[in-house]
Amino acid sequence: MDFGPQQIGKWLIVMGIVLVVLGVLFVILGRLGLFRLPGDMEFGGEHWKVYFPLGTCIVLSILLTVILWVIQHFRR
Repeated sequence: MDFGPQQIGKWLIVMGIVLVVLGVLFVILGRLGLFRLPGDMEFGGEHWKVYFPLGTCIVLSILLTVILWVIQHFRR
């Protein structure tokens, strides 16, 4: 497969669109409270904070597993 400047440009455009869609999705899910689930750990001091979204990671992992399983099931 030959990758010339036009192919790279198309690939960059598609990746940009994917990043914009993911960004909008994260903003919407954040407003719905997805990133403040029980199990999400947040700790810190006066001038620093560490946030580890364990509960969110588990929920996203389950959702992506189900979505990919359904896609694979219908591709057979």
